[in-house]
Amino acid sequence: MSSLQLECLELRELRLPLKHAFETSFGRTTARRVLIVKVTNSDGAAGHGECVAMEDPYFNAETVSTAWIIIAKHIVPLLASSNVSGAAEVNGRLAPIRGNRMAKGAIEAAIWDLEAKLAGVPLWKHIGGERTKIMCGVSIGIQPSIEALLDAVAREVESGYQRIKIKIKPGLDVKLAAAVRAKYPDILFSVDANAAYSLDHDLSTMKELDGYNLLMIEQPLAPGDLVDHAKLQKQLKTPLCLDESITCAADARHALELGACRIINIKLGRVGGFSEAKQIEKLAREAAIPVWCGGMLETGIGRAHNIALSTLAGFTLPGDVSASGRYWEEDIIDPPITVSSRGTISAPISPGIGYEVNVGRLDSCTSRREEVMLSARIKV
Repeated sequence: MSSLQLECLELRELRLPLKHAFETSFGRTTARRVLIVKVTNSDGAAGHGECVAMEDPYFNAETVSTAWIIIAKHIVPLLASSNVSGAAEVNGRLAPIRGNRMAKGAIEAAIWDLEAKLAGVPLWKHIGGERTKIMCGVSIGIQPSIEALLDAVAREVESGYQRIKIKIKPGLDVKLAAAVRAKYPDILFSVDANAAYSLDHDLSTMKELDGYNLLMIEQPLAPGDLVDHAKLQKQLKTPLCLDESITCAADARHALELGACRIINIKLGRVGGFSEAKQIEKLAREAAIPVWCGGMLETGIGRAHNIALSTLAGFTLPGDVSASGRYWEEDIIDPPITVSSRGTISAPISPGIGYEVNVGRLDSCTSRREEVMLSARIKV
């Protein structure tokens, strides 16, 4: 085991326009403010992570601006003063910081990437992944019309994606599910509400959706409401999938004990990084609950980390890990992530995340940058 002196942590905020607007129950996104972190050692080796916090606190409490402050003012001093012996310890060292899991997850991911590169192995193997190919689905935002939605679904089905998910919200739900299912009776199909409904007012809608042979209804109720999700799940044959409700392994354990879901969406940033994600995957696997990897409109850096996560044994359903070209005219990695005609992505063979960061593209998109000196020893 050699020791590594981490010399510097770099923060970059990028602004990237989406190829197409993406609309959910909580808003419409046309461009992404993205926070990229890089950790560098004394020999110049670097690892990259992506903070998936959004511009506004609508998906959860974190934003790009708050994450920047938390990383620079709180995470860096904690790491600098800790005797960290490996990437697997980062989650525990940052535990004194309450919440702020997207900020913590970005740093942890960058250190995992660096550690895998130093070990000379792909990140997915370094975290214990088993799958050499991952199954891919797509998430389709709310469209301006049913015809536009069906056109979008047709494009993704023709591209080979193995699962189609559509966003819904009150008033745009049952008729959308009905239209898609009528045209595509056999596809793997799910809906995602992003916590837009309540048990008191929308039970009839949930029961109507229950009739469309859905793979899952994702996060219909408020994030913290495991009790009402459990009540709802008992009344539906369709599995509920929890997303925003699961921020850590304890949340997953509580949800499983209450019977609040039958599927879990694991987002690397939402749960705070690989260590917590692996705990959730293990809990779910032991309970025979399938998991899959959700997306947050990531650049190629975050998407590459999602590929690594999706190789773990419990990820038995297609995730929202789609091609770079679905979102970006030009990604910030080389080569861009592509999906096969069978709806799969091959796990990379190069060390670390397996993709090179396009520095020129990164520089051209950077709107602000800060370097924070870091003195900590990581043994690898």
